[in-house]
Amino acid sequence: MTSDAPPIDPDIRYRKIDRVIPGQPTSDGAGVRLTRYIGSQSLSELDPFLLLDFFESDNPDDYLAGFPSHPHRGFETVTYLLAGKMRHQDSAGHNGVIEAGGVQWMTAGRGIVHSEMPEQENGRLAGFQLWVNLPATEKYCEPAYHEYPQSQVPVEKRGDGVVIRVITGHTSGGISGPVSGIATRPLYLDVALSPGAQLKESTDEQHAAFIFVIQGQVDVIADQERSTLVAAQLGVLSEGNRVQFNAGGSGSRFLLVAAQPLNEPIVRYGPFVMNTRAQIEQAVRDFKSGRF
Repeated sequence: MTSDAPPIDPDIRYRKIDRVIPGQPTSDGAGVRLTRYIGSQSLSELDPFLLLDFFESDNPDDYLAGFPSHPHRGFETVTYLLAGKMRHQDSAGHNGVIEAGGVQWMTAGRGIVHSEMPEQENGRLAGFQLWVNLPATEKYCEPAYHEYPQSQVPVEKRGDGVVIRVITGHTSGGISGPVSGIATRPLYLDVALSPGAQLKESTDEQHAAFIFVIQGQVDVIADQERSTLVAAQLGVLSEGNRVQFNAGGSGSRFLLVAAQPLNEPIVRYGPFVMNTRAQIEQAVRDFKSGRF
């Protein structure tokens, strides 16, 4: 038994690491180099999450071409920047730029054409794109776009060396993120732990959840077991209503993301994610005929 194992409580179920995903180097858009974690050969999806890409480079050749105009239908895209600037434009008339710490949350719904392009010609660009599925009842909703700069993302500071940026959902400390009204009730936290710091955080019992380590090393402690994750690893978490993280000697920064599974059929074709093959075929026809 480890000395820092949580006490046994029948009402508390600590999440464990079920799988560790190393990520698959690839490129997307007009040649942007990135690493794919969800939506890869190792993890095709984690209902309701369809894709997670991490991009990071200080070489403009890796990102300058960006993600020119392309269509989507049936899900939501979430862009969260760690460094650099990114501009969003879409066919519904939305336009905005986010910088480090900013979030763009787009609901493609019945169909939208958008682009995401770097607003810089040099320097470091780093961040994530997450795809979150929409339930069948909302696949054809009106497209929407929300943008939140770093100043609108609340920060919770705990006296034990814990800093949490709350993008959506709420912490056990009662801090809520600016993104709301999402069907899958997601939790999206950017957590920084000082060396040796510990975080215990509540999670919805049935939500699918994962952790992605941005910097340093973090231990996930559950049922007298310890699983260690290092930078650029994604850990799929088991079911449970609480999770414990212990930072390594150099501290740690990571994402904690969770949401309600939809338990519905998933049929994918490139930028379209629907429930049936017929709906995919209709999406292709609608896009080609200019109905987005």
